[in-house]
Amino acid sequence: MSHAPVMPSAPPEPIDWPAGARAEVDAALARYPLKRSAVLPVLWVAQRTWGWVSPAALRLVARTVELPEPEVFGIATFYTMFNLKPVGRHHLQVCMTLSCSLMGADRLFEHLERKLGIGHGETTSDGRYTLRRVECLAACGGAPCMQVGFDYHENLDETKVDALLEKLK
Repeated sequence: MSHAPVMPSAPPEPIDWPAGARAEVDAALARYPLKRSAVLPVLWVAQRTWGWVSPAALRLVARTVELPEPEVFGIATFYTMFNLKPVGRHHLQVCMTLSCSLMGADRLFEHLERKLGIGHGETTSDGRYTLRRVECLAACGGAPCMQVGFDYHENLDETKVDALLEKLK
């Protein structure tokens, strides 16, 4: 079974930037000599605005930075920081790179799967948690590491993960 992202074939309903987001987009565009160079910050604005980068948001970003939609889709799927489907209120990203794996990330991930009843890329039925394996969170000295939203949690074990989940409730 392939997990490669597939570009949506049906055109989504068009959307436009809300006023606050439009100001952020304009500021991002002003920082670059070519609109296309602002694709990453504009994708980031889209994700912050809607919580994920929907097909409609991809189309809007492409139009905004004057790039073909497939190119914007390729960029959005290359970077794991962009969510192409909705994520839970708490996005749990467990680093699986060598340092973290050697220090127990695989065991922690399995613990989270059992505890939450979901697997990689899945969201709990209550919409509270999304669980993902990711590569390198650049916290090798604090392995194993997990990012929750924008916060890093290092030197984890099952007890620390359970305590963190309790705080997130």
